[in-house]
Amino acid sequence: MKVTIDGIAVEVEPGTSILNAARQIGGDIVPPAMCYYSKLKDSGGKCRTCLVKVSKGSEKDPRPMPKLVASCRTTVMDGMEVQNITSPEVIEARKGIVEMLLINHPLDCPICDQAGECDLQNLGFEHGAAKTRYEFDRRTFEKIDIGDKIQLHMTRCILCYRCVFTADQITDNRVHGILNRGDHSEISTYITAAVDNDFSGNVIDVCPVGALTDKTFRFKNRVWFTKPVDAHRNCDHEKCNGKVTLWYKGEDVLRVTARKDINGEVEEFICNTCRFDKKKTADWVIEGPRKISHKSVISSNHYEFIPLPVVKTNPVLIEANKEQFERDTRL
Repeated sequence: MKVTIDGIAVEVEPGTSILNAARQIGGDIVPPAMCYYSKLKDSGGKCRTCLVKVSKGSEKDPRPMPKLVASCRTTVMDGMEVQNITSPEVIEARKGIVEMLLINHPLDCPICDQAGECDLQNLGFEHGAAKTRYEFDRRTFEKIDIGDKIQLHMTRCILCYRCVFTADQITDNRVHGILNRGDHSEISTYITAAVDNDFSGNVIDVCPVGALTDKTFRFKNRVWFTKPVDAHRNCDHEKCNGKVTLWYKGEDVLRVTARKDINGEVEEFICNTCRFDKKKTADWVIEGPRKISHKSVISSNHYEFIPLPVVKTNPVLIEANKEQFERDTRL
């Protein structure tokens, strides 16, 4: 099937969503997504940040869709034409959605462990308004421990349901979920610290905000001061492949996370033993520095050496530049 998104045509398989078609093209035309997760069945359709305008339904029925649609839940049709960043209507609607998501979200980025790798921060920066029209009290919740090493800060939650789908689909027994209805809805368990299974830590990785945090890493460091390194080990758990990212500060491993792809989604879920119990370099086989997007604040710690254009033809200057780079990296 052929679909055109913001004037760029791409061939996709039948049944592909508009969002995944846009991801095949890449770049700025990919709609943001706070709730959709390709690894989780039935995810998406909750946050509405991926709304797009379908200006042409298909070759057989060229009529446009009357309203904006969620690109993560709408499959493409042959000949479909979609507008994302080229539609003022989409941009204005997305700005309103971001404002809605931030209505109850606290402005505690300076103390939040998710700062620097927060999808909501990126969304607010790229698509949000400078001010809010909301004048009422924000809803607040007490922080609770929903697991031995997982803390829930419900005040930050945007109800994307990712953690619920993760627990439902990759663990044997889900014990947390959405309680209550409407603006009283919240993620919780009926029994404090009830989340206890081999893969419970993955809810931390899938959370797009700082609502679910790793207690072993909490307030230890800012993420842009750490250095992510790919590593692996022969994990004894049959469902864990042992491929992780180690986050170093000096010689200390501050935290261990699953590897994420270009869309910020976990490539392979990892077990709690790898995540929480193996925090020594000797436990791992180091593969090398993690490739970080240049758009990320984490990339301020440079890993890849690229010779400057002015020294490309001079081997002596190239070697001196390498030595200086390595010296700065150690410092």
